Amino acid sequence: AVVAVFTGKANCPYYAKAELLADYLQTNLPDFRVHKITQHPDEWEQWLHDVCETNGWEHRQCPIVWRELVDRGGKGQLLGGLDDFLEYAQQSYGITLVMLNEETLHITEENLKEYLEIVKEDEEIKNLIKPLQIWITSASVPICYHLIPLLANGEAFGMTTEISIHLLDTEEFKEVLRGIVMEAEDMAFPLLHSISEHIEMNQAFTDADIIIVLDDVPLDLEAQSLENYIREVGEICQLYAPLIEKNAKSEVKVISSGKTFANLKATMLRTYGPSIRPENIIAVATSWESAAKAMLARKLNTSTAGVKDVIVWGNITGSNYIDLSHAKLYGYDCAVWGPPTFQRPLLNMIYDSEWIHSAFLSAQSMLRSRMSSCTGMLPAHAVATTLRYWYHGSPPEEIISVGILSGGQFCIPEGIIFSMPVRFQNGNWEVMTELEINETTGKVLGRLSHELVQ
Repeated sequence: AVVAVFTGKANCPYYAKAELLADYLQTNLPDFRVHKITQHPDEWEQWLHDVCETNGWEHRQCPIVWRELVDRGGKGQLLGGLDDFLEYAQQSYGITLVMLNEETLHITEENLKEYLEIVKEDEEIKNLIKPLQIWITSASVPICYHLIPLLANGEAFGMTTEISIHLLDTEEFKEVLRGIVMEAEDMAFPLLHSISEHIEMNQAFTDADIIIVLDDVPLDLEAQSLENYIREVGEICQLYAPLIEKNAKSEVKVISSGKTFANLKATMLRTYGPSIRPENIIAVATSWESAAKAMLARKLNTSTAGVKDVIVWGNITGSNYIDLSHAKLYGYDCAVWGPPTFQRPLLNMIYDSEWIHSAFLSAQSMLRSRMSSCTGMLPAHAVATTLRYWYHGSPPEEIISVGILSGGQFCIPEGIIFSMPVRFQNGNWEVMTELEINETTGKVLGRLSHELVQ
């Protein structure tokens, strides 16, 4: 059997003429087979050069035709261009084909249209399987260890989105990163396309879609001053931000988490990386939100899942304020019952007002201590939950607290990263400016803003 390979520009009339003659031969000759390779006009010259160089041929026209004595992949014998193929068909098979120019032009239009449709379809398929590139800094910390399964199980980005995880840390933690990589690979997550460790800072954040910043500085104010710790955080962000601008994708999402300086890290990444979209740099407050909900659920002897709309204001890992003025209870066992959507104001259900004003406020300091000593499960869950909301939207009508760049909402000074109530939808977030804040909350926000600016 003879396999004839035809290649040409999608809009070339000579390629169309050769194609029709080849189709005629294939239809009428039992031992003649055709394989067509259509190229985009812009890519034709380079493709032709590469094929000829690989096979040692001299040919500069469109189309190029060669024959293979075995199925595709065998040794090719150059036939030449259209005239050479017409001569080959006449001498070998006694067949000629006269075509009208109008018919040839029609075929070239069809070829180009079909080629562009195939290219578009291939691009769509590639985009479906193209993994999200996720970079995690200071990846040797326990938070990262707990975070990887939450990212790889499909809940954060969807059950059809593959991810590639890049663990970044210093040379000192190379073996720790290697151990995490091996364990994650052994778990064989279907959606984990790849996981790798990185210690070369110059290549950090290459093609990143998401960057999760977990860097912390262990606070010991007896050892050194707060100013020194702040300077240390600044040096870290001054290193990362230019690399994000240089190596990451233009729409990269940057998430600041960890036990210390969450707001400050987000602020400094924005300061040192001015080309990063400001709305794409956020600080995660969900850990505080969920821990406060659990504390309230224990007080009310109800399910944590039924406590909604607790707001975390201010400096997430510093001076923050847990606001219960909009909090609601769902499914609470009380005298009045209703459908699953029925809710009651949480403050109305806590009859011990003294607990709200004293015990709960003092419990927040205990909560701060617990948050600083947690092993990583809670903040890892907070990061994964925030990413799920960012990509798929937060529950309708539910308040989510996130540290975002203030635009002057709620009389908070512009230009600082401040935790406030938002909703996620369509891949973005928006501040819930329709919420009314009472006088007490307004005064607290003024004090928190001043402290954070300082």
